[in-house]
Amino acid sequence: MFPELARRKSSMGILLSGGEQQMLAIGRALMTNPTLLILEEATEGLAPMVRREIWQCLARLKAEGLSILVIDKNVEDLSRLAERHYIMEKSRVVWHGTSAELGADKDAVHRYLSV
Repeated sequence: MFPELARRKSSMGILLSGGEQQMLAIGRALMTNPTLLILEEATEGLAPMVRREIWQCLARLKAEGLSILVIDKNVEDLSRLAERHYIMEKSRVVWHGTSAELGADKDAVHRYLSV
């Protein structure tokens, strides 16, 4: 899934970059053959190239039929991957719908997702 980790296979985990550590964590989770992969802020603080690679990996896993639950603030990338979105505020769902519905609901995007 992450071929660039192959060249780092003899490195200790603490010597890996943040992106490499995240790829390793995802790879380790996948070794258990999960029926559901849950990721929270999987690309937070990572370089754009690494973020792109992780999102591509998630798209490939989805295409292979794996169910994925992603908690993230990156609506643009989520919209390309997710079928459904749930926006939570103070531990309650305040909005839910499809990617198309989220893209069309500028009020919800502004109210709940804008800084």
